Amino acid sequence: MNVFSQNKKAYFNYIILEKMEAGLILTGQEVKSIRQGKASLDGSYVFLEDQEPYLVNAHIPAYQPKNAPKEYNPKRERKLLLNKKEINYLVGKTKEKGLALIPLKIYNKSAMLKLELGIAKGKKKADKRESIKKKDVEREIRQNMKSWG
Repeated sequence: MNVFSQNKKAYFNYIILEKMEAGLILTGQEVKSIRQGKASLDGSYVFLEDQEPYLVNAHIPAYQPKNAPKEYNPKRERKLLLNKKEINYLVGKTKEKGLALIPLKIYNKSAMLKLELGIAKGKKKADKRESIKKKDVEREIRQNMKSWG
């Protein structure tokens, strides 16, 4: 499994409660661009419109910018492929207060590109500070272990 794009800020800004896998409807040049690692999930989110999930604000540039159609939009909405049961589950979860659908990473699974999305709850400032402190402590421990060994 190759990970082509990751939303690293999602783990800092949100508490990920659950993860799901969804397919993406993409054009051929978008697939090639993603496989080159050019896609960015920063600031993107998933929303449901008429019982259909869409990936919004994900930046996937054209594979060959000079050869791309004039109407090509790298931040267009992309439909996600989920079965009805999963969509109904997501509709129920998004109606709960404070929960959001956040894309976490784009990866391939047996030659198909998949999007891992998380049902997430936003962190407060204190939670973010706590995770920064935790990261600093872990870094110090690793550095001390290297100096001892």
